[in-house]
Amino acid sequence: MSISSQAEMLGMQKASEAVALTLKRMRDFAKPGMSTAELDEFGRSVLAAYGARSAPKLTYGFPGWTCISVNQEIAHGIPTQKTILQEGDLVNVDVSAELEGFWADNGGSFVLGRDFNQHQQLVDASRDILRIAIMNIRDGVKIAQVGGIIEAEARKRGYRVIKNLTGHGIGRSLHEEPHSIANYYDKYNRGKFRKNAVIAVETFISTKATWAYENGDGWTLAARDGSYVAQHEHTIVVTDGLPVILTGDNGIWN
Repeated sequence: MSISSQAEMLGMQKASEAVALTLKRMRDFAKPGMSTAELDEFGRSVLAAYGARSAPKLTYGFPGWTCISVNQEIAHGIPTQKTILQEGDLVNVDVSAELEGFWADNGGSFVLGRDFNQHQQLVDASRDILRIAIMNIRDGVKIAQVGGIIEAEARKRGYRVIKNLTGHGIGRSLHEEPHSIANYYDKYNRGKFRKNAVIAVETFISTKATWAYENGDGWTLAARDGSYVAQHEHTIVVTDGLPVILTGDNGIWN
């Protein structure tokens, strides 16, 4: 989507606020001993209070209102009553929704409670690298260049990136052009960021693996070597200067 009016900007801001505050409230609500299904149901109630509808459920028939991935799960984790959150877990919550015809996407990984398993450094790297990537996005910048920045920053910290999960355009549907904003330098991608485009930029920073595989349930993605991965995502509007971070007020920078 390319923003062409103040009404469209206001629509995107409203949808983005709904997903950003849902993500923040879910993270605050999460407690050891809680099932991911319970956390997901709480997320549903928050989205409903805004009048927003779950994007993965609308678009793909996903068996949950939000995606909740725990520990070695990388993305698209299905909320269930059987998955019980534990102190020290690496948790990723990805919230995307439609509101009045506008779609927004926001995600963040965090350590639940005390960092028994030493995941905080990975979480910090993912969050910080996303910030660096976003600050390099503006009109005319090559998409591949930003992917190269993400990969280089990960390597400096001793990590790798997942190459088959990417950011994407968004706005009037969940996934739009550009369909691939990769976490590495893709020499075949000659696309550029354009002013007023709405995009969802996300990092997938890995302890070792570079590829995510479906784990057998039809949805959840994980590495085959047991790697841990942290993800952070913001919906932004490209400008000829610093981007407008539509989902910025959700606390995942903290």
